[in-house]
Amino acid sequence: MQELRLEQEREAAPDWMNLDVLGRNTEPPHAYLIPYESRESAMKEAREASPFFHLLNGIWKFRYSESPDQAPLKFEEPAYADRDWDELPVPGNWQLHGYGRPHYSSCPYPFPVDPPNVPFDNPTGCYRTVFRVDEAWDGRSVRLVFEGVDSAFHVWVNGDLVGYSQGSHMASEFDITDRLVSGENVLAVKVYQWSDGSYLESQDKWRLSGIFRDVYLLASAPITLRDAKVVTEVDESGGDANLRLTLAVANATRSEQPACELRIELLDAEGRTVLDRCETVAPLPGEELKVTLNEELERPKLWTAETPHLYTLLFTVTNPDGRAAEVKRIAVGFRQVRIADGKLLVNGRPIIVKGVNRNEFDPWRGFSVTYEAMKRDVELMKRHNINTVRLSHYPNDPRFLELCDSYGLYVIDEADLETHGFAFTGERVNQETPGFAKGAAESYLSKHPGWTEAYIDRARRMVERDRNFPSIIVWSLGNESGYGANHDAMAAWVREADPTRPVHYERAYDAPVVDIVSTMYPSVDMLIAEANKPDDRPYLMVEYGHAMGNSVGNLQEYWDAVYRYPRLLGGLIWEWADLAIGQRTEDGEPYYLYGGDFGDEPHSGNFCLDGLLFPDGTPKASLLEYKKVLEPVKTELWNASTSEWTVRNRFDFLSLAYLQGEWELKRDGATIASGELPALSAGPGETETVQIPLPEDWLSAFAVERKSELGERVLEAGEYWVHARFVLSESSPWAEQGFETAWADLPLLVVPKAQTERGAATVAAIAKPAAERKLRVEEIDGQVRVQGDGFVLAFCERTGQVEEWLVEGVPLLSSGPKLNFWRAPLDNDVRMAQEWTKAGYHRLAAHVRDVAFDRSDESRLSVTVNSIIGAKGESIAFEARTTASVSADGGLRLEACIVPRERLLPLPPLPRFGFELTMPAGFERMDWFGRGPHECYADRKESGKLGIHGGTVQEQFVPYIKPQENGNKADVRWASLTNASGLGLRFEAVGNHHFNASAHHYTTEDLTRTSHVHRLTRLSETIVKLDAAQSGIGNHSCGYAPTLESYLLRPARPLSFALDIRPCGSPKR
Repeated sequence: MQELRLEQEREAAPDWMNLDVLGRNTEPPHAYLIPYESRESAMKEAREASPFFHLLNGIWKFRYSESPDQAPLKFEEPAYADRDWDELPVPGNWQLHGYGRPHYSSCPYPFPVDPPNVPFDNPTGCYRTVFRVDEAWDGRSVRLVFEGVDSAFHVWVNGDLVGYSQGSHMASEFDITDRLVSGENVLAVKVYQWSDGSYLESQDKWRLSGIFRDVYLLASAPITLRDAKVVTEVDESGGDANLRLTLAVANATRSEQPACELRIELLDAEGRTVLDRCETVAPLPGEELKVTLNEELERPKLWTAETPHLYTLLFTVTNPDGRAAEVKRIAVGFRQVRIADGKLLVNGRPIIVKGVNRNEFDPWRGFSVTYEAMKRDVELMKRHNINTVRLSHYPNDPRFLELCDSYGLYVIDEADLETHGFAFTGERVNQETPGFAKGAAESYLSKHPGWTEAYIDRARRMVERDRNFPSIIVWSLGNESGYGANHDAMAAWVREADPTRPVHYERAYDAPVVDIVSTMYPSVDMLIAEANKPDDRPYLMVEYGHAMGNSVGNLQEYWDAVYRYPRLLGGLIWEWADLAIGQRTEDGEPYYLYGGDFGDEPHSGNFCLDGLLFPDGTPKASLLEYKKVLEPVKTELWNASTSEWTVRNRFDFLSLAYLQGEWELKRDGATIASGELPALSAGPGETETVQIPLPEDWLSAFAVERKSELGERVLEAGEYWVHARFVLSESSPWAEQGFETAWADLPLLVVPKAQTERGAATVAAIAKPAAERKLRVEEIDGQVRVQGDGFVLAFCERTGQVEEWLVEGVPLLSSGPKLNFWRAPLDNDVRMAQEWTKAGYHRLAAHVRDVAFDRSDESRLSVTVNSIIGAKGESIAFEARTTASVSADGGLRLEACIVPRERLLPLPPLPRFGFELTMPAGFERMDWFGRGPHECYADRKESGKLGIHGGTVQEQFVPYIKPQENGNKADVRWASLTNASGLGLRFEAVGNHHFNASAHHYTTEDLTRTSHVHRLTRLSETIVKLDAAQSGIGNHSCGYAPTLESYLLRPARPLSFALDIRPCGSPKR
């Protein structure tokens, strides 16, 4: 029987593999409209509160089959016995509940490429649920809505086939009025994992299946507002505005209905009536009539992402007896978008896109994202100075768009269209050559006339549902689908339907079809090259700064260019959050998996771990850096002598009166004075100079100190600076009053310490005058042991290596310090690490050539070691000289110099250059004076605030799911590692040469070779890295944006490093 059914399906192509069938019996797409029973409820309540909205989410009966022909026969019948079926939450994805397997692919299709065919062994999920219809719905038209089903489905109600739909991230609506019965109704759905539509859904995402968004019923009045199109036109000089409405009022019944009144009201944010109009409507049975309205409004408040002023448009259908039959609402934002002179204008003013790309994903729920998670994302974006979100790469849940409207985010709405998987069937895209994609293999379907209607369908359903959301300012034709005539057809349809927004599509590059030119992952040089091209359209980095792992370097250079060149529109980081799937240990601890962990093939590994957030929503340091470079107040000039500070307002619409300024006078991290800044009022793009009101007595001392050379000190020794910040002057929906949006550390001066102040030593050593401090040196069992008051240092006589360091009998070292060149490669090091490995950097070791002990000074011992640095089987890379000098106060000065062997030049840049040492168990506290509190690197440290920071060693570890270098502290003046008693080691820069420091309980080797963070081996010892420099992190995990030259550690010349290490604290407190 199964063989016969399979043969019949092959003879007549099933709907899910028939290019001529995009849907059956689906309602025409229309604006997102929810019916309410009253004006009051429509204005205030969520859709779930409406009596005309019935959410069908919950636990449904479920049966999984390996193919459609193996699905249960007649399962759609109401009497079908489903007692032994499994249960599955709706919304949800069946792979996350043990059916099939999750499959992550950034590009390749999960089946042979043979469009429109997909395998007949097509995993299929059959769903059943039961619902009742409220008796109050009698006489009303009932629609069944699926907001998202992957990838295609048939639906039955009470055994009757209602229809079919495909297009995973687009709403599908069916009229089920005539199929309902009193009492229980049976809803049955058959979902196909793949369909011909899957060829248009090759996005970088987990391939998951099922009913993943809300399912609900809508009960509309017999005469109902079926569709509404809202257009606003504003006077860009700040005057009046026009509101244009085109309404489709339908008689949803087969009988003649008495004429009704359609009341159209526009209310402001306080509920005051701005517009009130009435129309008598009487459409014929099964037909609809058009109602238009064109009204001029006096100086309405305009909508922007910075000023998201919304009005409420209410449509009330009133029965002849005066009772409201239904009320529907639309949020209206008066705004106008256009392109002019290479800029994107909102209400006549150019804006800068400060954005992110966002996938809808939850590590535990898959494609099913809760409203609370959406709200969290929007609030986090606003809190981090982000103003734009690209819906990558499909239309989102409409409630997310409502949040963007009300909180203030610009949206690039994108069609559910990507054919990137074709890239593996022929000519590949070269991202270093903009526009190359037009001829690439991924253009196959885009040029195929048989797919034109499928392309247009995806644009139509997006635009018709989302056109009334003011937050949407750009339509995108999809992502990474090459370029062809089908995109031209999409764009033509979009412009005819909605000429009020520009059209974007990255792969078209500079073709006439687009209003915005864009590419992905340009280097800074490529970005500047685009800025200088003679094109009157703006250029957008639609994806850049690939946030994979420890990433997003040199953002400052990108944004310096954006603000320098008028044609540059800005950019959107890829992407918002890591797309990992959550699992739990037997103890309930969460951990996360990526591509290939479920046996999925072909997979893209950890390429899904590319977000500014960890999967649980915790921000990474890369997001903090993004907030800093996007901040709305930027330093233009700082005059330390006069404490005059010139800042630029980088808001597009707000003045600086929106913020309150505060300042603190700092010395070595301590606040010695503070106050508020004078009120600022600079308009968008303007500069303003303010004098920070530092205390008069301090200013006088400062003036004397600056004139003083080597004379008597006036100010206390230390580093002085002003920390200034700007906070919200009033609360907003996304943050409380006082929330910080921008800050700056403004340097003043460094007052040198006296020699006796330089670092702490052991208590016993400090107690004695310098003249009395002497070292006792003896040779015992191959060691040179140095003993002072309260401490012992032992060196290996043969290698010069420190083998023991005791303070008051407490060991401070387990091993090291030793020269260190390797770091666990970052995801962004993927190309550079190949050069490192080829050069043998991961295997470099020091081989001692000679050791010299200098005892000429009774208060000091110097140990000089000459070595060669190389990997086994490779030529010598460097000659090295290290000197360890022990002073009578217990301090150790380390100095190192490496010189590259000329015959090996040019060597690739080094990962790092510095020392590594290991401290015994118990040294769990790390403190440092430098940038922080989060990890900072050479090209990602703008967000690090100068100060004294601290925490446990484990708190410094950053748990990237794919382990890699992490936790670095930049521009460090000093750092310390101490135990519970406060005893430990303090590391301090020599002179004004700041250094990098980190401390971990994991070895570099473990971080290098381990696939997942939860599989690392945590040690009790503390591994300390002290670097003169470390390579930048760049943006090279995708595209062509390698680490900038200025952040590379090239060993073309000698490199040197000096560091003071001293015991600190006391073993007894």
